[in-house]
Amino acid sequence: MAWLTASQALAALGVQPQTLYANVSRGRIQAKPDPQDPRRSLYKSEDVKRLAGRKAGRRTVANVAAEAIGWGDPVLPSSISTIADGRLWYRGRDASALAVTSTLEQVAALLWETDGIAFPLPAHAVHLPDRPLEAAMVALARRAATDLPAYGRSRAVLIAEASGILADVVAAMLGADNAGLPVHIRLARLWQAPAAEDCIRRALVLLADHELNASTFAARVAASTGAPLSAGMLAGLATLTGPLHGEAYLSVQALARSAQAAGTEHAVRESLAQGRAIPAFAHPLYPMGDERARALLEQFKPGPVYQEIRAVTELLTGEQPNIDFALAAMTDAFALPPPAPVILFAIARSVGWIAHILEQQSMNQLIRPRARYTGPPLSMT
Repeated sequence: MAWLTASQALAALGVQPQTLYANVSRGRIQAKPDPQDPRRSLYKSEDVKRLAGRKAGRRTVANVAAEAIGWGDPVLPSSISTIADGRLWYRGRDASALAVTSTLEQVAALLWETDGIAFPLPAHAVHLPDRPLEAAMVALARRAATDLPAYGRSRAVLIAEASGILADVVAAMLGADNAGLPVHIRLARLWQAPAAEDCIRRALVLLADHELNASTFAARVAASTGAPLSAGMLAGLATLTGPLHGEAYLSVQALARSAQAAGTEHAVRESLAQGRAIPAFAHPLYPMGDERARALLEQFKPGPVYQEIRAVTELLTGEQPNIDFALAAMTDAFALPPPAPVILFAIARSVGWIAHILEQQSMNQLIRPRARYTGPPLSMT
């Protein structure tokens, strides 16, 4: 992979430094610290050439739309969260700063723009499931089949319903024990990991929303049809289960096992030699490092194998760990259940999905992109 210095990138683009930095912050150009001088950055040559080509030729509406879908320009207005200056912001507030003291329930109130969140107790007995994600999907599917569509109902009614849906999701995944306590305390008690309670709380806050990610976009598409809140939630949860999204931690855990078996440097080098990026390192929207990962990793000492993976990968690639690495390292450090990262993701991101669903339904506008046809020539015969 070729990298350019700032002067080379500026010459290729024909822009001022602030424009280059803006393209980096928006994820259009990947950047990394210069191994020879960490105070300087290098810029991915392929990204610079692509942008230079776009600048030279006129961008059609179709090209703009296609580029926006893949880590490109914003495609929907939203006041919920954004990534700017290398940090994640919830309604104008720094998510990392909120994670210092806030609970997920408090962040839900912020994102939903309400004074407080009251989660009702389960209406019936809920048993601890063997497969938490499956249990959550079943609970949402049952509700989606009978809940009323969202259109034509007041925001106050929808927020009350959303509180009940979130309570059902949490109960489906965690059981009904300690149902009146904050979610991070329930998780710490369920996992018998009191030492992890504060890190769990911080992780939930940092995961609550992340702009227009894949699962949130899926939830908003469902919401744009007027579907019930629970249906939008189900769309988000189904999308979260992909290995490129909420289950990215599985690749990190697999790398850790390989590192333990064959040695960390060998495992990392082997992956790179095969042309595979090291999982859970780098993030297109955080060219200088994922602030969420940094905020979480500062709160505990990762186990030896995760420390080694981080050190070797940063040395060989110049990339820094993202939130998926931090969640996997936290799971290992506190001996949490192996699927803890995706459970944390699903519960926390449910808060963000609801905020986006409420916002999308207030727009009363169907999301309906067009496809760029690439099939056989059209024939009238």
